[in-house]
Amino acid sequence: MIKTTKPLLLFVFFIIFTNNLIAQKGEFCNIKNTVFQAGEKLVMKVFYNALGSYIGAGEAVFTTAIDRFNGKPVYHCVGEGKTYPFFDKIFKVRDRYESYIDMETMSPYKFIRNVDEGGYKIYNNVTFNQAANTAVSNNGVFKITDCMQDVVSSMYYARNIDWNKYKVGDKVPFDMFLDDEIYHLYIRYLGKEKIKTQYGKFNAIKFKPLLIKGTIFEGGEKMNVWVSDDPNHIILRVESPISVGTIKVDMMGYSGLRYPLTSLISFR
Repeated sequence: MIKTTKPLLLFVFFIIFTNNLIAQKGEFCNIKNTVFQAGEKLVMKVFYNALGSYIGAGEAVFTTAIDRFNGKPVYHCVGEGKTYPFFDKIFKVRDRYESYIDMETMSPYKFIRNVDEGGYKIYNNVTFNQAANTAVSNNGVFKITDCMQDVVSSMYYARNIDWNKYKVGDKVPFDMFLDDEIYHLYIRYLGKEKIKTQYGKFNAIKFKPLLIKGTIFEGGEKMNVWVSDDPNHIILRVESPISVGTIKVDMMGYSGLRYPLTSLISFR
């Protein structure tokens, strides 16, 4: 179980995510990247509602570049989250997550977590050996399952899922390594619909990720996620109840997309 009160960046990351699963994880071990490119930047604004109205609490920024790991070119994907100055007095967040991802298989080689949340600081550096099914972190060596993802890589992995292959209600499973533990997660496909966000009106794909029970989120399928119904599959909106109030995250800016944002119907 995730032992944390992280209300901001991990909330955004977990979006990327019958009793029978409709696919085996092995099917996605070598998923190809067809949705993003180096130079992409996404800006998400986090809103908090406890007394009947939403207020802007902070933002998360995701960037992608080409880097090298052990001499091999890789995607270097970074997510940084912070609360706004006025919200710092309530709960200050300064988070940075990084993943070095194989450009052919979308499997992570390295994951770095450097967070400061309300004065609670964590630094963890994880190196994955996918062939040997091991992960080496600051705390030791751990056995992992096949096709292991980290928090950041799972978001980019999920964007590459071809939702046209699935029926409403289908689940897509994946495993994720965090805090030296393995989590067996899935995303349930809910179909397509139009949604109006703080940025504009979009044609969107909707799904629910399985959440891990913690101090902020209840476990289960209580979060709703919308991504753009175009080849980019960028996150448009996330909504979820939390222990006190509700959180909403909207995409508020982007640059360097691989394809035109054809899902945009109109600006707000």
